[in-house]
Amino acid sequence: MSERKCKVYVTRLLPGPALDMLRASCDVEVNSRDEAISYEELLEKVKGRDGIITLLTDKIDAEVIKAGAQGDPPLRVIANYAVGYDNVDVACATEHSIFVSNTPGVLTNTTADIAWALMFSIARRIPEAERFARAGKFNGWSPTLFLGGDIYGKTLGIVGVGRIGAAVAMRTKGFNMRVLYNDVRHNYEIEKEVGAEKVDMDTLLKESDFISVHVPLMPETRHLIGKRSLSMMKPTAYLINTSRGPVIDEAALAEALKNNVIAGAALDVFEEEPKIHPGLLNLENVIVVPHIASGSVETRSKMAIMAVENVLAVLSGKTPPNAVNRI
Repeated sequence: MSERKCKVYVTRLLPGPALDMLRASCDVEVNSRDEAISYEELLEKVKGRDGIITLLTDKIDAEVIKAGAQGDPPLRVIANYAVGYDNVDVACATEHSIFVSNTPGVLTNTTADIAWALMFSIARRIPEAERFARAGKFNGWSPTLFLGGDIYGKTLGIVGVGRIGAAVAMRTKGFNMRVLYNDVRHNYEIEKEVGAEKVDMDTLLKESDFISVHVPLMPETRHLIGKRSLSMMKPTAYLINTSRGPVIDEAALAEALKNNVIAGAALDVFEEEPKIHPGLLNLENVIVVPHIASGSVETRSKMAIMAVENVLAVLSGKTPPNAVNRI
């Protein structure tokens, strides 16, 4: 009798060769629709699977985990196709001897790149100017047309200097920027390489011309940037968020932008994603993009390969290379 093939469900079609790698040794089912599966469908699809590859948009709570754990075969691995994993009840997975893994490191530089792209775009009003030109409104050069803010020589405040925050800091080389950062620990590398200075949060808010947010979503970081924080920023300052949406109080941000409390904001992530606070959508001093920070062909393909490698490791009796729990 031939050996049973392990069964794996993938909640979204992934780019690159990763799924072919998985299909070489596993019985694979993929959600082929270009939309997230419903919670009810997820509850069914997790049953009888050895492994599942999930996205941040998938709510892997205790009920889903228990459904997988009680299946035949029982679920053994949840491979999250993301650096973050707050969508997964890791404690419950651990209790049921299910590995949880993520895809760290691979998207560091791609995300740092887009933080800078957003910084340039909001400061120089590029999307706004592009819409103006496409609409046929450009009638000639003007000394006052779409005046924005400079980046060279300004102060960049970085909230959270893990891999991505540090990579953002390193990109200040060549821009003669003063770099401030706030984190629970010192990052001596960026202090040495770019002269970064560790400061308290209030100092960072008050003195930065640009603030780029790179913290994980935890209870203490939810609404880290709210009405009080925004009121402390310079009226000429810009806020960039490529971390997690709930880190910023979107209602407070919309109000601050509407009243020109700060000059502008650029967001890749949202508090109730995919919903965007309606107060932001009619404002010209905010850029909203649909969670594309890791969206290069190379990076998204590498993330898929990492997720598959995590699954295959568990199914061969090993600990996944990027486990976030111990069982």
